[in-house]
Amino acid sequence: MSTGITRPAPSRRDRIGLRFVLLGQSLILTFASVLGLALCCLWITAVLVVGAGIGIPVALALTVLVRWLADRHREWATNRLGEPIARPYRPIPAGNWWTRLWAILRDPASWRDWLWLGINSVISAFTVGMSFLLFLGGLFYLIYPFLFWVTPPTVFRTPFGPQFELHSVRQSLVMLPLGPIFFTVWYGSAAGLANLNARVMRSLLAPTEQVQLRARVEELTSSRAETVDTQASELRRIERDLHDGAQARLASLGMSLGLAEQLLTDDPQAARRLLAEARESTTSALVELRDLVRGIHPPVLADRGLDGALQALALVNPVPTSVVIHLSGRLPAPVESAAYFAVAEALTNAIKHAEANRILITLECVEEAGGLLSILVSDDGRGGASIDAGTGLRGVARRLAAFDGTLVVDSPLGGPTEVRMTLPCELS
Repeated sequence: MSTGITRPAPSRRDRIGLRFVLLGQSLILTFASVLGLALCCLWITAVLVVGAGIGIPVALALTVLVRWLADRHREWATNRLGEPIARPYRPIPAGNWWTRLWAILRDPASWRDWLWLGINSVISAFTVGMSFLLFLGGLFYLIYPFLFWVTPPTVFRTPFGPQFELHSVRQSLVMLPLGPIFFTVWYGSAAGLANLNARVMRSLLAPTEQVQLRARVEELTSSRAETVDTQASELRRIERDLHDGAQARLASLGMSLGLAEQLLTDDPQAARRLLAEARESTTSALVELRDLVRGIHPPVLADRGLDGALQALALVNPVPTSVVIHLSGRLPAPVESAAYFAVAEALTNAIKHAEANRILITLECVEEAGGLLSILVSDDGRGGASIDAGTGLRGVARRLAAFDGTLVVDSPLGGPTEVRMTLPCELS
């Protein structure tokens, strides 16, 4: 099965619509850059008067406002470039307002936000601001004869200086060709200028390499600790299941065989009954051992791979479940196992809590950028699912984190629910 997804090229109408969307965004970003410059000036003033007392709450309020403004710009740049931009801020510690303010002010990302405000006011003027001015220029020259007609004789008569003077509406028609020229330049440069603005935002608002490295170390440390705890808990579960299940049945089997051996000469009938009970205990012990092994690594996963295992999982699901899989080969066994149990837990949550009528499992491995397995489990249930609401999805998140994977839940009240999971993968 192919892993490629073909997206149709946007039509001419769509491209024109996108340009006008960019026009509205350019206007908003231009006003935001002016607002940012004003905030920067206010913040500098607040810092200078911190000793007077009033500067402290003003600086804190402005810092919170600037973080909100920076987050909105990160969202816009993410949508524009198609690459997520993480928030670079350190966690704010618990404590009184002075402790929290001091932590915010010591955060290098806060100072980078203020630097971004100043640079953004200049960059936006030459990118999104220029794009908006090009559009206004095209509109201005298209209506130039009308403006010439309705304005006083001293206005709009010398568009290029005294040496080029217009004396009538008919002569002002010479300015009309400039309108399409400006519109053409705007249409051709709007996307490029918006992308340039978004790249500048990304360079200033994204976490630095040092921050990313620190966050990565903390994430790996937490993931390793959770993985160790999960493995220890799993080993205790296996030990408990063996002790309470198969081991108890095997001990009972040994006693039954011992009694049968003693009664074999004196009471063959009783010995025969004990042997029959021993045979039943053996069967029960084998079933429990198979169930235990299946919980560790399902045989269908080893025999048929992730594709066949998920199909088998969907067949026994009481809620009608569809499976769409795009894989061109086998995944490594640990990745297959993690993906299988993650999907199984997501299905269990949907069956128990969602009251869904349909469930869809979509799985695709994109081999670019080292390989990424993308899994989507969606249902049409009542929604309201959350990673923090129970132990099921939290356990899936811990399982995926051990493989450097992620889990995101989108489940508004009333549904639908989408559980998105990713895992690094390499097809064989």
